[in-house]
Amino acid sequence: MKFKTLHTPMTCTSGEPKATTTENHGGATTFSIIQPEVIETHILTRLDGPTLASAGTTSSQLHALSSHHHLWDKACYSTWPSTNTPRVRDVISTFPNGSRSFFSDSYPTFSASQNNFTSPINLNDIPELISAVDIFHRENLIFSKVVETETNTDLFRFSPFRLDLIDKKDAVKIPVTSDTCHDFGEEMMLSWIIIDRVGRRAVNVSSKKAVTVQRNKINGEMEARFVTVVDGGEVGTSSEVALFSVVVTWGGVVGEEIQVREVSLQIEDMEGMNLYGKDSLVILKRALEGKRGKAKDKKEESDNKFVKEGEVRKEGRLDILFVGLALLSFVCFLVSFL
Repeated sequence: MKFKTLHTPMTCTSGEPKATTTENHGGATTFSIIQPEVIETHILTRLDGPTLASAGTTSSQLHALSSHHHLWDKACYSTWPSTNTPRVRDVISTFPNGSRSFFSDSYPTFSASQNNFTSPINLNDIPELISAVDIFHRENLIFSKVVETETNTDLFRFSPFRLDLIDKKDAVKIPVTSDTCHDFGEEMMLSWIIIDRVGRRAVNVSSKKAVTVQRNKINGEMEARFVTVVDGGEVGTSSEVALFSVVVTWGGVVGEEIQVREVSLQIEDMEGMNLYGKDSLVILKRALEGKRGKAKDKKEESDNKFVKEGEVRKEGRLDILFVGLALLSFVCFLVSFL
């Protein structure tokens, strides 16, 4: 890496400033002559996480400088504001390399399908789940929350897995303008990071951008779905594929506000049925321990295909349900005249 020639004033023992002697190669100055504190303070602090990681691979000097914890703290907090809370900061500090390890776990696309999980999973290894969730619209933060969920209760393990961040009575009001209402769902970006405090691992289970944005046929509200497909293995009665499904639901515009009524996470099997808590813990454990990859386009394509197939299956079940209810109503109507 080369930069234009710099002449940094230095102070000699006599107090008189003198220009730094530099080694010039074809009109450019080697990067190594720049003072480390200048690099760290004025260059590395301006980089986001991915760029900071790339910079650390270019030379031994940059690798050492880019490993400083405060740089990765800043990268995490600026990428995911929810991580800048006392509880999450405390947990992140216990990771092998602090914020650097956390960022490495949470930023890239994970792919549990690349792993052969042969060792048994002890559900007691994850006594709680910490969810750090951030939603942006056009790079503006509109929602941020941290939720802790106990997993060692019978209520959690033997009930359908579902994490809700908004109480139905407490809709979140998001200020909007007329030019942003029509593309609110398409311009939304969501991050849902699951943190395992005991295992000191984290995984981002959101697809970042919504896979589908559509109107709910039952209540008429808009619904955006963020999904990630993983290899779940043989878990209970579920199939080998599992789906992390994050749903954001909002109503119409009231004044200059949109009311977000739901932000929830569920884990589904290939048939679109919700997994129970104990089976979901197995999926989460494998996702936390899974490899991280960069085959984003291919993965998004497979995720979209899975979601579309799931929507078709769900619509089919809804049609059957509606037909069944119609027949039941008709039978009840006939019985009332007998």
